[in-house]
Amino acid sequence: MRFSQLFSTASTLALLSLVSASDVLDLTNDNFASTVNPEALMLVEFFAPWCGHCKALAPHYEEAATALKEKNIKLAKVNCVDEADFCQANGIQGYPAYGRLRTLRVYRNGEFSDYTGPRKTDGIISYMVKQSLPAVSEVTSANLEEFKHADKIVAVAYLTSTTAAPAPEFSAVANKHRDDYLFGLTTDTAAFEAAGVTPPALVLYRTFDEASTEYPYPILSANSKEIENWIKELSIPVIDEVSAENYQVYAQSGKPLAYLFLDPTDPKREEHIEMIRPVASKYKQNLNFVWIDAVKFGDHARALNLNEAKWPGFVIQDMSNQLKYPYDQNLEVTAEAIDAMTAKYVDKTLEPTLKSQPIPASQDESVFDLVGKQFNEVVFDDEKDVFVEFYATWCGHCKRLKPTWDSLGDRYAEVKDRITIAKMEATENDLPPNVDLKITGFPTLKFKKAGTREFLDYDGDRSLESLIAFVEENAKNSLVPSPKAEVHNETVEQAQQEFHVDHHDEL
Repeated sequence: MRFSQLFSTASTLALLSLVSASDVLDLTNDNFASTVNPEALMLVEFFAPWCGHCKALAPHYEEAATALKEKNIKLAKVNCVDEADFCQANGIQGYPAYGRLRTLRVYRNGEFSDYTGPRKTDGIISYMVKQSLPAVSEVTSANLEEFKHADKIVAVAYLTSTTAAPAPEFSAVANKHRDDYLFGLTTDTAAFEAAGVTPPALVLYRTFDEASTEYPYPILSANSKEIENWIKELSIPVIDEVSAENYQVYAQSGKPLAYLFLDPTDPKREEHIEMIRPVASKYKQNLNFVWIDAVKFGDHARALNLNEAKWPGFVIQDMSNQLKYPYDQNLEVTAEAIDAMTAKYVDKTLEPTLKSQPIPASQDESVFDLVGKQFNEVVFDDEKDVFVEFYATWCGHCKRLKPTWDSLGDRYAEVKDRITIAKMEATENDLPPNVDLKITGFPTLKFKKAGTREFLDYDGDRSLESLIAFVEENAKNSLVPSPKAEVHNETVEQAQQEFHVDHHDEL
C-alpha cells in the first residue's frame, strides 16, 4: 500500500514537472551575465507576476519560445519582484510605479536594444527570426521563391555584384528597417531569369495588393532615403483593417487616416470594403484608408464625432492637426459620396466638424468650465494668464486631481481678472483648427502666459504647492490681490459685524 502511494505521488510529481516545463529560461542576478552574454541573440522579458500586461503576454511568449527553440533563438525572463535590485540597477522602468511592468529587450552578446515588435506569438516569432538574419540575406535561384514569401513585405535587390549600385544604399535601408521588412540581395543570373528582371533592379514582394512591384525610378542614382520612402509607401495596403497591432504604422506615416467603421458581423462587410477600395486606391497618395471594428472601437468612433451607433460610418482624421471630418450619418455611405467627400478634403474645401459641449449658462465655481466653442475667446484672452486642465471624465488620475485643481482655482479666485484656472473635458470638446496643441493623455496641464499664443507644459507633481509654485513662476500678471479689494472686503465684514450687533441689541 505504501509502495503504491509512493509510486502514485512520484507519478504525479513527474506529470506536474512535464506540465510546468517551459522553454523560457528563468534568469536571476546570479546567472544573467553567464547566460545572456555568450548568446548571439536572445529576447529577455523583465516582468512582475501581478502585472496584467505581463499575464496577457505570457502564453504568447511561451509559444514563441517553443517555436524559436528549433531555430536556436532563446527567450528568457526576469522576475522583477524577486530580482528588484537587479532590475532597478539595469534601468528597467515602470517598477513598481503605476502597477505594471513589462520591458522586453533584445540582447546580442550582452548588448541590448529595445524590443519594438508585436506582443502576439506569430509577431514575436517573425520579429526574432528577422533579428537572427543578416540585415540583407543572400538569395539564389534555389531559395528565391521561398524567400519572396517569407514575410508580409520582402525587398530583393537584383545586382551584378554585392558592391554595385545601389547595394550600399539598399544595405543602409536594410540596417535601419530590419525589424520592419525582410531584405535580400542576389547576384545569381538564374535568379534574374526566374524573377523576369534585368539587373540592376529592386523588387518589393507583398502578401497584399499587387504581389510584386519593381522600383520605377532611376535605380543607379537611388539613395537610401528614396528607397526607404518607396518601400514605406508600398508597405501600407490600399485598405486594411486597423487595430492596436498596426495603428502606429499609420500614425507614423504622416498621412491623414480615412476610417470605414463596420460591424464585423455585418454579412455585407466585405461588400462595403470592396466598395471603398477604388476610392482608397485613387487617393492613396493623399490618405491612408482603413476599415475598423465599429463595435469594439465604438468609443473611438464617438471621439471622431460619429455620435450614433449606425454602421457603416466614414470619417477622415487629420492626425497632425487633430481635425475630424465625419460623413453625415443620416446619409447612405456610397462610393460616389465618399469619393466626392475625399476630393473636397484633398482640395482643402471640406470643413472639419468641431465637437463642443454647450456653453455653460453660468460659471459658479472658481475653476472655469471651458468648452470648445469658447476656447479661443477664453484661452487667448491677451489680458490674462490661463492654466488649463484637459481631462476625461473616466480618467482616474483626473478624478484624483480634481480637489487639488479646485483648490488652485480657489487660490486665485480674487484675481480672476488676471488669471483663469480652467478645465476642459477633452473627449467631449475639440480644439479649434488654429490651436497648435496636441492632447495625448489625461490629465494634460497647459499654461498660456498673458499676451502670448504659446503653451507651456506642466510636468511636475500634482501637489497644490507645486502647482502654485509653477503658476507664480510663469504668470506674466501680478497675482497679488489689490489693496482696494482687501479694504473693500474688510469694510463689508465690518458692516456685517455692526449689523449683527445692532440687530442683537434690538432683540
